[in-house]
Amino acid sequence: MRRIEYFAPETVDEAVALLGRYGESVSILAGGTDLLVEIKHKVRTPDQLVNIKKIAGLVGLTYKQSAGLRIGALTTVRAVETSQVIQEKYAGLAQAAQALGSVQIRNRATVAGNICRASPSADIPPPLMADDATVRIYGPDGERVIALENFFTGPGQTVLNTDEILIEIIVPNPLPGTGKVYLKHGRRKAMELATVGAAVSLTLEEDICIRARVVLGAVAPTPIRVHEVEDVLQGIFIDEKVIGDAARIAMKVARPISDVRSSAEYRLQITEIITKRAITQALALAKTA
Repeated sequence: MRRIEYFAPETVDEAVALLGRYGESVSILAGGTDLLVEIKHKVRTPDQLVNIKKIAGLVGLTYKQSAGLRIGALTTVRAVETSQVIQEKYAGLAQAAQALGSVQIRNRATVAGNICRASPSADIPPPLMADDATVRIYGPDGERVIALENFFTGPGQTVLNTDEILIEIIVPNPLPGTGKVYLKHGRRKAMELATVGAAVSLTLEEDICIRARVVLGAVAPTPIRVHEVEDVLQGIFIDEKVIGDAARIAMKVARPISDVRSSAEYRLQITEIITKRAITQALALAKTA
């Protein structure tokens, strides 16, 4: 068995110092639902592990109407799934949390871990991107805040430097008249990675769409916000024709690959179908919000 040095810092500064000291050879341990499996199967072979679970202040979620939702980096997916505030005001995020793995996995997996894993098929990023979420990143030079849609650079790759930690996710308060949906298509109904995922957030004012966010997962190297579809939806009354046009544009913008879960051609077909369904459901919710 390989020797792995283990550290359990009690502050963010201690953790950042360790990351800076060991660079590419170190891995952060939070929920561990991906990392420990990858170490077991030698997909990842870190020389050091930095367990951040003892760092105070990284667990929990808070909501204020003025400041919106704040999710600590060590907050579990299960905590997000069962939060009444998230269910009421961030329904797409609650649906994505419920769709992730099993209850056992959700009780250990962290929201930040699902983001930092940067899997194109991850469930948590699309609804957060549709909600205009930002992330707080801490490193040796202090703190920076960036939009989540700018966080991903490729499969398994993010803007994080080797000596930085994502410490918090910030989600603005939703506008009145907003409907939010996350839909996921896979080969099974549970315990499955997304073949295609779609998050939609629509805000209506007197039946006119004044704000649209459409984000697709598993159809490109990173989750993608589909501005072309949003431009079709915003500023008009949305009817079935508009929804159909928007769904076809989503299919044209998608850049899926073929893998063990699906062919690229099938993903394109599902992209059109799931985008149409998500827009339709978000629109219905916005009308009653």
